Amino acid sequence: MLFLKKYLKWISTFLVLTGILLTNLNIYPLNIYFHGIGVVGWTISGFLLKDKAILTNFGLQIPLFVIGIYKIIF
Repeated sequence: MLFLKKYLKWISTFLVLTGILLTNLNIYPLNIYFHGIGVVGWTISGFLLKDKAILTNFGLQIPLFVIGIYKIIF
C-alpha cells in the first residue's frame, strides 16, 4: 500500500504525459492506452488519498477513454 501512495501519482503522471505526447505526434491508438492507464492510476490515487477533486477530474475521464477503446475494438 505504501508503494501505491508513494509512486502511483508519479507513474500515472508519466503515463498521462506520454499519452499527450503521443497524441501530439498523432500516434494512434497507443496514445489512448497510455493516457487511459494514467487516468485510471490517478483515479485510484484520488480514491486512496480521499481527494475528491482528483477523483472527480480523472474518474469522469474513464468513460471517455472506454468509448475511445470501444471504437478501436469494434
